[in-house]
Amino acid sequence: MTDLRDRRLDLHFDDNGMLAMLCGEHDRNLTRIEAQLGISLISRGNLMTVAGPEERVDIARLALQTLWRRLDTGLPVTSAEVDAAVRMAQGETGSASGAPALTAAISRADGAVKTRGRPITPRTPCQARYLEALKTDDLVFGIGPAGTGKTYLAAAQAVALLTQGAIRRIVLSRPAVEAGERLGFLPGDLREKVDPYLRPLYDALGDMLPADQVARRLANGDIEVAPLAFMRGRTLSDAFVILDEAQNTTPMQMKMILTRLGDGSRMAVTGDVTQVDLPHASRSGLIDALDVLDGVQGVSVVRFEAADVVRHPLVARIVRAYAARDEERCVAGARWGEPRPEGALRAVAGP
Repeated sequence: MTDLRDRRLDLHFDDNGMLAMLCGEHDRNLTRIEAQLGISLISRGNLMTVAGPEERVDIARLALQTLWRRLDTGLPVTSAEVDAAVRMAQGETGSASGAPALTAAISRADGAVKTRGRPITPRTPCQARYLEALKTDDLVFGIGPAGTGKTYLAAAQAVALLTQGAIRRIVLSRPAVEAGERLGFLPGDLREKVDPYLRPLYDALGDMLPADQVARRLANGDIEVAPLAFMRGRTLSDAFVILDEAQNTTPMQMKMILTRLGDGSRMAVTGDVTQVDLPHASRSGLIDALDVLDGVQGVSVVRFEAADVVRHPLVARIVRAYAARDEERCVAGARWGEPRPEGALRAVAGP
């Protein structure tokens, strides 16, 4: 029986060649959208018919129009971009706020930074808000689970500003905190010991710039990668500072790095408050800073959730499963008067 709320919508496209790219090989892009939204997509000539529940038809329309604009500006459409367009459309149709159109962000080089010739664009509504905050605010906290693009997008914005000449250097830092391993038993000198902790930052840079440019900029100081312990006593002017894995800072370390900012500098602080590797009963500097800086002008906090994970689809399900387990433990602990893990309920609840 057909639901009375079901709707049919005809979309007309004026370029059959581009429409073929929109559909994908053997209509795989359309099949992907159908599976995610539970709708029907039928393409004939330059006409595409969308059928299904009204709200989902609107989501599909926005996603298809977003992908079409992307193709029209010469950007590729892959499975990842299809998934991103659907997520962005879902965020836009579900929001009653007067925020800028989120779907437009995926169809342009929003940030003008290219990864090996391809512009980096947001893939979730939260990523779009995060990129906007990185452009407008001097201190941005990106909080959420692994795989949501917190550090990657911050690095992209930093590289864009560096190549435009808006800043003179990028400073990347991480606390060298042991997460089950023993730092002292790693081979080599101090730099060789801490390099494994900084590898994700090197990887992000390798996506933003050719390898020879990364090496040259590291050598001449345009890009500096340093453990948090090396930052004390410095003033960082005309720089974009990224503090990664900030949940593993102490409150004193966090205050120290936040007060390094000099003239013309910006900072992105990223971390996951559910993965604190500090000794038991130690307060996380990230959680402490979120409390202290709440409401301070010029500071933005963007909270990512499992829906913002853009790695393998299984990663989002893993994040949700752990979050549900932590929530159950917190509820049970509260029932029996036990202390709850610091930041656990905040992380589960989101914004």
